[in-house]
Amino acid sequence: MLEVFILVLIGYLLGSVSFSYLIAKKLKQVDIRQHGSGNAGATNTLRVLGVGPAITVLALDCAKGIVAILIAQWATQDPLIVSLSGLAAIVGHNWPVFYKFKGGKGVATTIGVLATLVFLPALFAGSIAILSIIFTRYVSLGSLLFILITPLLVWTFSTTFDYPSAYRYILLAIAALSIWRHRENIQRLLKGTESKIGQKAM
Repeated sequence: MLEVFILVLIGYLLGSVSFSYLIAKKLKQVDIRQHGSGNAGATNTLRVLGVGPAITVLALDCAKGIVAILIAQWATQDPLIVSLSGLAAIVGHNWPVFYKFKGGKGVATTIGVLATLVFLPALFAGSIAILSIIFTRYVSLGSLLFILITPLLVWTFSTTFDYPSAYRYILLAIAALSIWRHRENIQRLLKGTESKIGQKAM
């Protein structure tokens, strides 16, 4: 139990480092959560700070998920502990202890986690998500497609991919968490009022 606690805590603390907040403070001395959509993530960084900072935030937030998984895999062979560590990193990004529990929606960190745990399904789902963003300019739609299609592929082709059952269930938990975090985006998508990529922050 101590090993589980330590690895999950490491994942959570890694996730709690908000690179969008840090970069916005460094470049413009602003709290990213008080501008644009109010979300501490790469998409809002794009709106508020531009392409370069957004790419940096995306890469660093992905890295949090990757590092959390790699540390857990180094410490244990238990797939449940490994996948829980990844989930903890996503939770940390969403509710960071260092920033009064006000973070982002965890998409980039989720990309890092899923790409490390289930690379081929994540790659396929990511390709669909990218095409969706290119054609619709809705980042939220692409994000949701990625996070929903990945576990769908893992479950549908479970005998082909042969991933541990713990991965499958944690992927469902991640998908459910993402849907809940994107509930307002989903409502705006249904109404046709969701912001598109390239729109400037107000």
